[in-house]
Amino acid sequence: MFRSRTKEGQVSTPVDAEPTQPRDPEAPKGRPTPKRNEAQPQRRSLTKAPANRKDAARRQKEARRTALAKQREALASGDERYLPVRDKGPVRRFARDFVDSRWTVAELFLPIAVVILVLSMMPSMQLKNISLLLWLFVIVLIVIDSVGIAIRLKRRLREKYPDEPKRGAVAYALMRTLQLRRMRLPKPQVARGERP
Repeated sequence: MFRSRTKEGQVSTPVDAEPTQPRDPEAPKGRPTPKRNEAQPQRRSLTKAPANRKDAARRQKEARRTALAKQREALASGDERYLPVRDKGPVRRFARDFVDSRWTVAELFLPIAVVILVLSMMPSMQLKNISLLLWLFVIVLIVIDSVGIAIRLKRRLREKYPDEPKRGAVAYALMRTLQLRRMRLPKPQVARGERP
């Protein structure tokens, strides 16, 4: 009823059909055969659909929990396979290593900000003026340091990864400079002074 009709006398044959040769039974398949006790539960879990919405939601929640656990471990160890999308790729890894291999003024911002805050709360007007000047000085230093890092990082990325997309890598690196080294995620993989 729904078959395509060919002109009378013509037989429809596939044009590009190549005769398939059976696989040589002696040829290796490239992986070991799983044991039955491993294969059966895996097959059951893949084929068995959830009975109701509650089961489906529970499975989804468990899957999300395991994915987040893997992601946390990857952020601590630097394992590229499970990193979030924003941290994946050779360009982002190089940007992280570039920042982690040097001291930056921006990473000292929080400790300096605490000192400035304490100085600004003192009753002496001289100390308040010093804290304002210190704010200005720190901000100018951070801007100069950040511009220098951005220029050097762009140049190194162009040399090392000419064909890779580099969009957002410099901003990613500059945001990383604002964090204290031990608080950075993914954890630093290079020592200070080491050339990435």
